[in-house]
Amino acid sequence: MRVGVLTGGGDCPGLNAVIRAVVRKGVQEYGYDFTGFRDGWRGPLEGDTVRLGIPSVRGILPRGGTILGSSRTNPLQAEDGIRRVKENLAKHEVDALVVIGGEDTLGVAARLSDEYGVKCVGVPKTIDNDLSATDYTFGFNTAVGIATEAIDRLHTTAESHMRVLVVEVMGRHAGWIALHSGLAGGANVILIPEQRFDVERVCGWITSRFKASYAPIVVVAEGAMPQDGEMVLKDGTLDSFGHVRLSGVGEWLAKEIEKRTGKEARTTVLGHVQRGGTPSAFDRWLATRFGLHAIEAVRDGDFGTMVALRGTDIVRVPMAEATARLKTVDPALYAEVGVFFG
Repeated sequence: MRVGVLTGGGDCPGLNAVIRAVVRKGVQEYGYDFTGFRDGWRGPLEGDTVRLGIPSVRGILPRGGTILGSSRTNPLQAEDGIRRVKENLAKHEVDALVVIGGEDTLGVAARLSDEYGVKCVGVPKTIDNDLSATDYTFGFNTAVGIATEAIDRLHTTAESHMRVLVVEVMGRHAGWIALHSGLAGGANVILIPEQRFDVERVCGWITSRFKASYAPIVVVAEGAMPQDGEMVLKDGTLDSFGHVRLSGVGEWLAKEIEKRTGKEARTTVLGHVQRGGTPSAFDRWLATRFGLHAIEAVRDGDFGTMVALRGTDIVRVPMAEATARLKTVDPALYAEVGVFFG
């Protein structure tokens, strides 16, 4: 059997660990051959491949990014996309695909598997941790660690100058990174996409902290929205999955805070720093286990499924179910951390 592997969507710490596990177990235990497709779904769409074997995956476990490259290519939107993907898979004699990605990448895999007979097994990847069928996605733990370290560092400069520091983290529709890193980093305000925020209330919390001779830290997810406003966009450009580019809510909020409180406010946008660099030990562990179980699903012919973490077990769930809805922060969970606001 020849198995294809691709990594789609945004890059993420732990992608190489999955590739390594899939190839190592597939070659050593099952005698499979492997073909890597470059740049996500662009690879199958255009027939751009690289041969994968044990020598090519040595030493990649601690490396960030992906040796296969990634993109936000959507073959379902390309002209004759489905036909081209199927023809290129046949041309390269690929019998099955291991698809490593988030909501969009796996959504394509689910449709190709369910509607067009392409044999796919999914692996959940996203720093946003917003896939509902799994307790955690790999990449999230690393992103939270990076954001927490940044918040820790910003506390000292905020206190030195007695100014407000607004930290903008990733999170389009789900505030998991903001919630976890904000709580771990001792933020005084955490704003997430799931709960619209009142700017006056935020300013009240900030004023309260200054009265205690303490410089506040505000953590805001890029998709957070004020009660009387809309999502702040970097520009109106759409990618092939219909997503706009976010960024700017932190800068907007800092200006509002300065205007309403008279206190100096600065913004730090962590951006792609959260996705880069060496994966944490937990993400290496989780990504490796996902890879081992994904190639087992290929061996079992259990296509149209995604591997998922439930407790400490790796299970298989229907890919269509896994991508049907996002996992967002429960209001009760957000309310728990409210005791630390202000």
